[in-house]
Amino acid sequence: MSLIKRNDMLFPSLMNEIFKPDWFGGMENFKTFPAVNIKENEKDFELALSVPGRSKEDFNIEIDDNILAVSAEVGSRKEDVKESYTRKEFGYASFKRSFALPESVDVEKIDASYENGILKFHLPKREEALPKPKRVLELS
Repeated sequence: MSLIKRNDMLFPSLMNEIFKPDWFGGMENFKTFPAVNIKENEKDFELALSVPGRSKEDFNIEIDDNILAVSAEVGSRKEDVKESYTRKEFGYASFKRSFALPESVDVEKIDASYENGILKFHLPKREEALPKPKRVLELS
């Protein structure tokens, strides 16, 4: 790793490291972990993953024992190389994210959609977990 001297302190040059061809250990081992937003509303949760450049068919979504698991694999590990590339970064990529669902989620009513690179989940709460209206008691 090259170092840059700055104000009598040494800092690693990240730019040199980033542009090394093997920075990620090769595309065969490259895994991405999509960013996620989770929002709780009164009646549900909203979960959104940023996964651009995929198609609906790329995703594998499973719910087992109150664990929501989302994974995807894109590309091929084996390909016939007929051209000589100076640098080739397209290739195989995968990820897997798992989320422990709260007991308040009605697992049977979960739905999902994928649009504009965002994988969205609607996680409705069980009826008994929804807030109850305020009740006023009259004294007897």
